[in-house]
Amino acid sequence: MDIVKLVPWAIFFGITFLVWAVVNFYGSRTSRASERLDELRDPTLRNRNAQDDKGGVGAMLEKAAPALSKALAPKTDLEANELKVRLANAGFNSPNAAQIFLALKVALLTGGVLIGAGCGLTTWGLSQHGITSIVIGAGLGFYVPEIVLWFLRTSRQDRIFLRLPDALDLLVVCVEAGLGLDAGMQRVAEELNESAPDVCTEFDMCNMQLQMGRPRREVLHDLGIRTGVDDMKALSAILIQADKFGSSIAQALRVQSDSMRVKRRQLAEERAQKTAVKMIFPLVLFIFPGIFVVLVGPAAIMMIDGLLSK
Repeated sequence: MDIVKLVPWAIFFGITFLVWAVVNFYGSRTSRASERLDELRDPTLRNRNAQDDKGGVGAMLEKAAPALSKALAPKTDLEANELKVRLANAGFNSPNAAQIFLALKVALLTGGVLIGAGCGLTTWGLSQHGITSIVIGAGLGFYVPEIVLWFLRTSRQDRIFLRLPDALDLLVVCVEAGLGLDAGMQRVAEELNESAPDVCTEFDMCNMQLQMGRPRREVLHDLGIRTGVDDMKALSAILIQADKFGSSIAQALRVQSDSMRVKRRQLAEERAQKTAVKMIFPLVLFIFPGIFVVLVGPAAIMMIDGLLSK
């Protein structure tokens, strides 16, 4: 593919996107003074403005999500639940998260087909290479959201795994100081909001569900499923058992915190032991050739001079 032929297309799409973004940004904005005057005339507009505050591309995608997501909608409840769990593991707990995700896949699939067709047909025409470029563009547009979702899900689970022992230690201190489990979780969410935002977000959601009247067992079970972290699932199971049998919650939290710290220490030792094996490849490829040249180079030069002198 000739790069010179792709430059005009890249410039065209870049300018089109820039103009569309600028028009969308400034066209959707209204004066705050006008909004206040409208709210004084009609007080019901305050709730509407709060709901329509998303504006722009997000609101447009959310409105078009039900229609776009029909093509990829799950056929069974099991598939729908699996999709919701994967999105929840990545931190997307909105009721419309599944529709928006599927609509985004359809939109990127369409965009990939258009870009692949534009690049392939202008370069090779209606040939095998042109059709291949269309297929590649469609595949990239369809699977890029899955790759991004997997990356967000994995990184969030790693952050929860690394920060959970610290949160448990503070929760143990709060419970032993006389606070209940609900108040202790709320206190932990307030104190560790900056250092462990993912764990605090989950604790805040648990507190909100408990205040709404949901049973504690269901809330703790959903906490383990929503995060997807094995340690959080074990913590939820321990708290459910402690609540069921009436045992000490502080002792259960302390045992779980100690086991998690041991597991994290063992994981660090395992990674440290793997370092020696992983260092072999850069040593062989980058360091040994330089050492070989430095050590053997002068001897080789002397041998060549000796052979030439004879």
